[in-house]
Amino acid sequence: MSLTAIILAAGKSTRMKSKRPKALHEVCGKPMLHYILQACYGAGVTRALIVVGHGKDEVMAAFAHDQRIHWVEQTEMLGTGHAARMCVPELQKLKGDVFLLAGDVPLLRGQVLQTLLQQHRFEQAAASMATATLEDPTSYGRVVRDAEGNFLDIVEQLDTTPEQREIKEIFPSFYCAKVDELLYALSQLKNDNKKGEYYLTDIYGILRAAGRKIVAVQAATYEDVLAPNTRHQLAEADSVMQQRIQRALLEIGVSIVSPINTYIESGVTMGADTVIEPFTFIGRDSSIGAECCLGPFASIPRESIVPEGTTVAGNISEQTTILSQSGG
Repeated sequence: MSLTAIILAAGKSTRMKSKRPKALHEVCGKPMLHYILQACYGAGVTRALIVVGHGKDEVMAAFAHDQRIHWVEQTEMLGTGHAARMCVPELQKLKGDVFLLAGDVPLLRGQVLQTLLQQHRFEQAAASMATATLEDPTSYGRVVRDAEGNFLDIVEQLDTTPEQREIKEIFPSFYCAKVDELLYALSQLKNDNKKGEYYLTDIYGILRAAGRKIVAVQAATYEDVLAPNTRHQLAEADSVMQQRIQRALLEIGVSIVSPINTYIESGVTMGADTVIEPFTFIGRDSSIGAECCLGPFASIPRESIVPEGTTVAGNISEQTTILSQSGG
């Protein structure tokens, strides 16, 4: 059964006060959109429909190497539902299931999407969602369930009653749907709301009203749902990703003497028994051999190759004979 992802990446970086498209802001050396794609591919996605708008040429150029992507342009910003509608001509060629995700959730793990998809297919649902339980659910839509725990509705923060505001289960816009059911729901979307926009969240109410089965799966954590809108939030996401990168290296036998004084970008591979001393930077997609000693005060450029057993201390520019960089 085919599995497709729609990723909405047409947003600006208004609150970040940046000209760069939001999806291209980096977390640990790689664009936010990179991590979302990796989560999708890890869950079995074979084709990604990415909706672009602001800075579309820049976004497309950054991912021009990925043949699994089909680009879809949204020329008018009329809401998330409208963005998904731009994918209808491509969806009509497909069968199976589709994820719908925002382009600014870099900490989303493939495991969350796998869990969502498994439950969606097991329950034979028309559409499903991954939810998270947060201590502070402010600003998120609340997931309302009946006495038996079945999904009833998503209520936005502004529309909640005092009782609903106490609900801690939230919907972070992680969607999964059968392609044909999504096409039906998108055709029924209306924009009769205060903003005059088409909201993607309305697909659940449309399908439920038509007697279709909707499933809400508690699969995400606080980290998974972080969606940076400000530089402060971007730094928070970067910090969480840095912890994940370092944790993964520790688990394969790398020693990091002072994690707080070490920065390792995404995509770095490293052999066992390598030791990273304090105040060391390692650039993205570098390959470090086993039994190396890096630092203190080492700076290793992106895409470097450090052979097994190498000691690197101080500025790497003084030690270029022991390193090579891919592509030249």
